[in-house]
Amino acid sequence: MSNRSKYAIAWLSIIGVVLAAAVAVIIPVWLIQPFAPQTFKDIRISFLLRSWSPVLTIGAALAFVLLATYIWINSKRWFGRVLLFIPLALVLLFTWFARQNHFEWMFNPLAQTSFVPASQADFVSDDDMVLAVTINGDAAAFPVRQMAYHHVVQDVVGGSPITATY
Repeated sequence: MSNRSKYAIAWLSIIGVVLAAAVAVIIPVWLIQPFAPQTFKDIRISFLLRSWSPVLTIGAALAFVLLATYIWINSKRWFGRVLLFIPLALVLLFTWFARQNHFEWMFNPLAQTSFVPASQADFVSDDDMVLAVTINGDAAAFPVRQMAYHHVVQDVVGGSPITATY
């Protein structure tokens, strides 16, 4: 096999490494979207990839280093070396993102909540679904429509801190 063929295969392999890192990170984000229908299979795939993406992206970064070293040594032109910085930036970005909890970004608690007595809750209609909690004679209701994006609300009901979610 000629050096030119090995060089081309190394570049194709770098593209494959970047795509593998991207798939390991983007698919879980794509499958778990607020307001999008999700199946058990989608959630299972998302959590599986989410749990393996830190390892997969480290492997991709190491493979990239090996391939980039080969290309750097065998590159006859300066732009062949400079082009390596684009996939390097992408692999590093995916490696960093694989260690972030994007589920937490999507489903974080409401930062500033305000509560009113039921008689003053003119923003809740009679047919709205609510999550209701009663503790020690104290009751609270959280409209699902308002929780739809965050899915989580923190409050104190009956002197006990709670986290309501669905």
